[in-house]
Amino acid sequence: MKAMKKIVCIALALLLTAALTVPALADEVDDIKKAGVLTVALSPDFSPMEFVDSTKTGQEQYVGFDVSLAQFIAGELGVALEIQAMNFDACQTAVAMDAVDLSISGYSWTESRAENFELSDYYYAGDNETEQVLLIRAADAEKYTSAEAFDGLDVGAQNASLQQMLVEEQLPGANLKIIGEIGVGVMELQAANIEALAVAKGNGEQIIANNPDLVICDWQFEVAAEYEANVVMLRKGETALLAAVNEALAKAYAAGYYGEWYDAALELAASEGALEVSVE
Repeated sequence: MKAMKKIVCIALALLLTAALTVPALADEVDDIKKAGVLTVALSPDFSPMEFVDSTKTGQEQYVGFDVSLAQFIAGELGVALEIQAMNFDACQTAVAMDAVDLSISGYSWTESRAENFELSDYYYAGDNETEQVLLIRAADAEKYTSAEAFDGLDVGAQNASLQQMLVEEQLPGANLKIIGEIGVGVMELQAANIEALAVAKGNGEQIIANNPDLVICDWQFEVAAEYEANVVMLRKGETALLAAVNEALAKAYAAGYYGEWYDAALELAASEGALEVSVE
């Protein structure tokens, strides 16, 4: 009988905890709606996902696929969007510290991110994440054709990125050089301070369009299926906001917006006003 009473007490305690938790989880969405604004961190150095249109100012200067997605999510919540531009690794810190509501910045799913953040369902932005590549100088195109060719050489990758993880795993003989922002990495590559720069293929193609002295290496990373799409990053425990984001993603996918947004982002990225910048 005592054992039964103990079980009942534990069950009641769990029910009480759940009853107290549900409203708290809903508060994050309510707070956003009351504030009338969704704050989103992104690093505008990653076209066609997020970059700057130099012909515009203020919030309108931030463009790209992820910006279109952020605008859609904000619209579904019935609030305005506020982009907070910062370095890629700072975006993740801002989410963890609850300085922003969420971050949309070309994130791939990784086990580490899944452990430390709430990650949305997948969304798909063209071929941006299906292939991960190395940018090299055009003059070295025939020199680097295998993973072993980079043994003992410096290979750059953005801090806290999927590309960093891939370099560590698939180029074990290379010397990983952490790059704060992709634009700096491109300059380091052109100056021969590094021998290659790891990037998503879609981003790499945009870089090459503006830097014909660079090419994509024939050797490419092997990319597991779970890394071939993108996710929205939220603070751990924000499950109500996560549910709202996933609902918005499902609506955008069903409406066929992903292809439209990606094509528009590619067109913008090819324009004269397109810039890739990072904010300290």
